[in-house]
Amino acid sequence: MKFSILVAHFNNAVYFKDCYESIIQQTYTDWEVIIVDDCSEKQEKDALRELIRNDKRFFLYENEKNRGVGYTKNKCIKLATGDLCGFVDPDDALTHDALEKSIKAYSNQNIIGTYSRFYICDEHLTVKKLFPHSGRIKNGSKFFFNINFEIAHFFTFKRDQFINWNTIDECLSSSVDQDLYLKLYERGELVFINKSLYLYRIHSQGVSQNKGKKEKLYRNWHQVLYNTLTRRGIKVLYNTDIQQISRLPDFIFKKQNTLISRFFRKITRTIDNFYREV
Repeated sequence: MKFSILVAHFNNAVYFKDCYESIIQQTYTDWEVIIVDDCSEKQEKDALRELIRNDKRFFLYENEKNRGVGYTKNKCIKLATGDLCGFVDPDDALTHDALEKSIKAYSNQNIIGTYSRFYICDEHLTVKKLFPHSGRIKNGSKFFFNINFEIAHFFTFKRDQFINWNTIDECLSSSVDQDLYLKLYERGELVFINKSLYLYRIHSQGVSQNKGKKEKLYRNWHQVLYNTLTRRGIKVLYNTDIQQISRLPDFIFKKQNTLISRFFRKITRTIDNFYREV
């Protein structure tokens, strides 16, 4: 089974060195890397080409103009030739067994995607802590919106299940992964891998760390949730007309994080951690 590692790149050649090393050290070896560069500066693209030039498993494509992350990630999927796909941000990295563990989780044909735990790291990719909210979710719920980020890195999916049905919203400049997760959630079974397979780097140039872009990030997340509600035919959510909800992330978070719901999530995480250790 061939795996396509997808990288949407923009001016991240320095950090991509760690990403590159983590890919070539994978225990599973039937893979390709599809990199789409979104009009990085010349020196960035030159550094990227130099790093991968002797490995024919890496394929570099370029957008004709800066198109944003939604368009670029869509293009990655369309250019992939693998049975399975998974995005890795160029400033992040994979654990050495990320592909192997993910592929083994596809135990039956109903499974169309997997997701795992991940480590939060500093700018040097030194592990600082485990992201606390990853966990098993109930498949097939009309009212699951990933509001607590249970589904996150390392996320993999069957390419044919996505490419033949829907695409990432190309207008999005953020919340692209959430758009992908929620669309695939509606298509089939997602499986949680109770192991950390991804290293997420926190640094000053990261999009999610840019305080000046926080409101735009929020607006995109709101739009993803609104589109999800529309796809699912939900016009009224928790007795409120969705047209009257100006900030869906806050609204849904409050409704889905009552004391009792937090208690049951804690119990579920405790059980997951127990089985992880035995």
